[in-house]
Amino acid sequence: MSSDAAILPEDPALLKAMIAALQAENARMSATIRAHDQLIQTLRLRIAKLKKQAFGKSSEKVEREIEQLELALEDLLIAAAESATAPADDDAADARKDTAEHKPRRRPRVSDATPRERRELDPGTCCPDCGGELRLVGEDVSEMLDLVAAQLKVLQIARLKKSCRRCEKMVQEPAPSRPIPGSMASAALLAYILVSKYDDHLPLYRLAEIFARMGADIPDSTLVDWCGRAMKVLQPLIERIEADIMASDLLHADDTPIRVLDKSLRDRGLGKGVKKGRIWAYVRDQRPWGGASPPGAVYTFAPDWKEEHVHRHLAQTRGILQADGYKGYAKLYEPNPDGLTRLREAACWAHLRRDFHDEWSKTKSAIAREALDRIGALYDIKREITGCSADFRLATRQKHSAPRVEAFFAWAESQLALIPGKGDLAKAFRYGLSRRAAFSLFLEDGRVAIDNNPAERALRPIGIGRKNWLFAGADTGAETLARAMTVIETAKLNGLNPQAYLADILARIHDHKINRLDELLPWNWSPLAAPNADAT
Repeated sequence: MSSDAAILPEDPALLKAMIAALQAENARMSATIRAHDQLIQTLRLRIAKLKKQAFGKSSEKVEREIEQLELALEDLLIAAAESATAPADDDAADARKDTAEHKPRRRPRVSDATPRERRELDPGTCCPDCGGELRLVGEDVSEMLDLVAAQLKVLQIARLKKSCRRCEKMVQEPAPSRPIPGSMASAALLAYILVSKYDDHLPLYRLAEIFARMGADIPDSTLVDWCGRAMKVLQPLIERIEADIMASDLLHADDTPIRVLDKSLRDRGLGKGVKKGRIWAYVRDQRPWGGASPPGAVYTFAPDWKEEHVHRHLAQTRGILQADGYKGYAKLYEPNPDGLTRLREAACWAHLRRDFHDEWSKTKSAIAREALDRIGALYDIKREITGCSADFRLATRQKHSAPRVEAFFAWAESQLALIPGKGDLAKAFRYGLSRRAAFSLFLEDGRVAIDNNPAERALRPIGIGRKNWLFAGADTGAETLARAMTVIETAKLNGLNPQAYLADILARIHDHKINRLDELLPWNWSPLAAPNADAT
C-alpha cells in the first residue's frame, strides 16, 4: 500500500479501516516470523544433537538426517533473509550484536592478496553551487566484493617454420610437452577439473554442464579420461608424498565408511548393489610443537574393515600411532620376538570425552559431568602450550597434567565399583582404564597430542563429499579418490592453493628430472613463474 498522502481517502472511517487492516496484517506477519524463528531454532538444536551422536560410530541414517536438516535450515534462513525488512550492512556486521534467535553474521573476510580495482567518483573541478574551484580534502573508500567469472579460452600454439637463405635448412621450435599427450586439456584446465571433482566434490556431469555454459561441449567420457590420465601423471609425486609421510615416527590415523557400487551384489539384493568400504587417513602434523617435518595427509581405500589393510598401510612405520580403539591396530602394538614394539599407542582423550558427553546428554549424570570437568582441565592446559616446543610441552605436562591424569584414573576406578557394570557409563570408564598407558603417553613425549583431532579433521572432506556423490562407482574409483585427496589435502595443509599448485605441477612434471622430483613436493614447491590467472 502506497505511503503517498495524495492518494489516501479523506473519509475518517475508511482511514480507520485501512489502519485496522494494516495492523492485522502486521500481527499476522509477526506471528509468522516468530513461528519461522522458532522452527529455525528447533532445527539448529536437532542438528546439534545429531552431530554429537555423529562423533562416535554414527549410522548412515543419522548422517542422512543431519544432511536433510541442514538443507532445510539453509532454505529457511534464505527465506528469512529474503523477507527481512532491514537492509543488510556487511560493514557493520562485526560490531552488531545479534539476538539469540539469529545466527551471528560476520563481515566477509577477503585476503590482502585478492586483486583490488579502484574506481574513483570525482565530483569535478567546479562547485555545483557557486562555480568555485574544488580542492581535494580527503576521500571515503568502501569495498564491494566482485566476481570475475571463469572463462574457457583456446590456446593456439603456432610453431613458425623458417628456412635458412644460405643453406635452406628448415628451423622450427619443438612442440611443447602437454600434461596429457594428444589431449586438448591444458594444465590449468586439468587442475580445475581435479580440484572441482575431488575437493569441491562436483560430479563430472555437472562440470560438463558448466563447461557447456562456457561454450565448450566436453563429453563426460572425455572428462573421465582426462581425470584418469592426469592422476597417472601425478602418480610418481603421490608415491613420494606417501613414502615421506608414512616413514614418520609419529602419525595420526582414523577411518570413515564410504559407499561403493558392487555389481556382484545386485543380483543377491544386498543393498541394491552397494557395499561399504573404508577410507583411512594418516596424518603428520608437527605444527603444534614446531617440528621440522612439514604437514601432510595420506589417504588409502580398502574394500572392507579388516585389520590386514592397516597392517599393510603401516608396514614400514615405526614410532607412535595416535588413533582410536579400532581392534585392527592391536597387533601393531604387540612386542616383537626381540621384545621391542614397532608402534606405541597414543589414545585420544577427545574420543573418551565424547563417551562421557553422550552419557551426560542422555541422563544428566553427575558422575559423567565430573568426568567432563576433569578432562576439560587437561584441555585447558593443552590450549596454553599449543605452539610451544616439545620440551616445554613435556615439562608443563609433567608439572600440571600428570597429577590430573593420575587423579582421574584413581577416581575412575573408585566410580566403576559404584555404578552398574553393564551401563554406558561403566563402558566409558572401562575403555579409559584398559588403555591407561596409551592415554598417559602424552605425558612422556611432548610431541604427542592429547587427541586425534588432526586425523578426524582430515576425514571431514569425505563426509562433505558423500553429500554430493553418495557413493564411489567402483573400488578403483575409490582408490583414485584417495590418491587425489592425498595430493590436494597435503597441498592445503602446506598453505597452498591446490588448483594453482596442480596447474604448475602438471605443466612441468614431464620436463622435470625424475631424480629431482622432491622439488615438486608441496612443502618444497615454488612456481617457476606466476600461476596462470585461470588457475588461481
